[in-house]
Amino acid sequence: MSRQRAMADVMASEYVSIGELARITEMRYSTLKHYTESGILPFEQEDENLTRRYRREESVVRLEQINQLKATGLSIKEISTRLADGNV
Repeated sequence: MSRQRAMADVMASEYVSIGELARITEMRYSTLKHYTESGILPFEQEDENLTRRYRREESVVRLEQINQLKATGLSIKEISTRLADGNV
């Protein structure tokens, strides 16, 4: 198992792993994975077998948007449509 980076290092990074994003946002890893697989949380991946990387600032903003939309009772599919249309 790899060693966790210090929070100061994570917060200074442009890119973070899904585990680091979970630490930053205090959201469950499984929730972030679900959002990623649903296509509402974008990531970058250089090669097929490499770790998914999330742009830290953009991902935190996106998760705030998702949480706001979720609070209104929208489904993941409805949230996906709203985000794609820019209606946040």
